Amino acid sequence: MRLFLLAILITVLSTNAHSQESEIGNWMIYIGSKKIDSKWNWHHEVQYRNYNAIGDLEQLLLRTGIGYNLSENNNNLLAGYGFIRSENYMDGQEEKVIVNEHRIYEQFVTKQKFKFMSVQHRYRFEQRIVEEDFKMRFRYFLSLGIPLNDDFYVSLYNEIFLNVSESPFDRNRVYGGLGYRLNDVMRFELGYMNQLFGASSRDQVNIIAFANF
Repeated sequence: MRLFLLAILITVLSTNAHSQESEIGNWMIYIGSKKIDSKWNWHHEVQYRNYNAIGDLEQLLLRTGIGYNLSENNNNLLAGYGFIRSENYMDGQEEKVIVNEHRIYEQFVTKQKFKFMSVQHRYRFEQRIVEEDFKMRFRYFLSLGIPLNDDFYVSLYNEIFLNVSESPFDRNRVYGGLGYRLNDVMRFELGYMNQLFGASSRDQVNIIAFANF
């Protein structure tokens, strides 16, 4: 655990030291799931996304939802709401433009075990109100969890975003990270993500806390 926290500290400090010369940003994420009963659960999350290590806000995302288990721990249907505040730099300027988004979403998550790996598929459909515009988007998320021992694991995922419009491709995210299970409730991940937006891309260091209770 001490080595894991030290790795997080070193990564944050090094990212901060090179933030002016680098395109690497930092996402700090909390994802929680509260079991209501054997069928229902409450999802909640906070994502604080920075252009640099910390302090230059790119986006604040707040998301919640109510899920229903079709089968115990393997197949879950969920519907929810998200609020997203983006602070976007204009080309060649230091001032930001604030954009607020309200998002309704529905998703289906299914999980399987394949030999020693855990596999997760998530299908999400979003209805987005971005200021005056209404948009819809489909997302497909595929993740792999590979245990190293009882405490540590490797986390890998790819997620593609497709717009319901004439230009369907929105973005693609590729992630790899090291995870640590503190106990049955909490686990943490430190990872690196590349996000592709057609002709451009950005890299992020992700620090993630998961709570299932």
